[in-house]
Amino acid sequence: MVHVLGINLPDRQLARFALTHFYGVGRNVSSRLCARLQIHDKCKVRDLTATQITSLTAFLSSPSTAPPVPRVPLASPDFKPPPASTPLQQLQAPEAPNVKAPARKSGNRFHTDSLVGLKIETDLRREIRENIAHQRMIGSYVGKRHAMGLPVRGQNTQSNAKTARNLNKLERW
Repeated sequence: MVHVLGINLPDRQLARFALTHFYGVGRNVSSRLCARLQIHDKCKVRDLTATQITSLTAFLSSPSTAPPVPRVPLASPDFKPPPASTPLQQLQAPEAPNVKAPARKSGNRFHTDSLVGLKIETDLRREIRENIAHQRMIGSYVGKRHAMGLPVRGQNTQSNAKTARNLNKLERW
């Protein structure tokens, strides 16, 4: 088993599914993490290299200080790849060193990296707890429902309020 930030990741599981063991990381975020850290979709946890595990740990411990994703321009529609007999040194030589990649747009908004503000485990739990405390403090309907241990999001209270009371109990000491 690989141990990352206090979480054991099972060896035989695909890396993108094993990352969902972190509180706050779902399938979408885990696939974005794998893409950012260049982990293949079919790669299992036991097949991860030491550098991949280190980069994963570094990114998850502090996503806001992680280096930005390098932006590379896409090939033009009339691009023709060089023949296979081309030497490797010629392929790796930069042809246009001062080319800046255009800012990608998604609709009218510029594309931003959604993983920069990622919160997991303790930070996310603390934020959720503070949000609930704020709702209770201002006396909102949602805060009162939290305080009574009742369903908060408009669920049917005729049949499932007992379950909600059991699940939403506040620890009082």
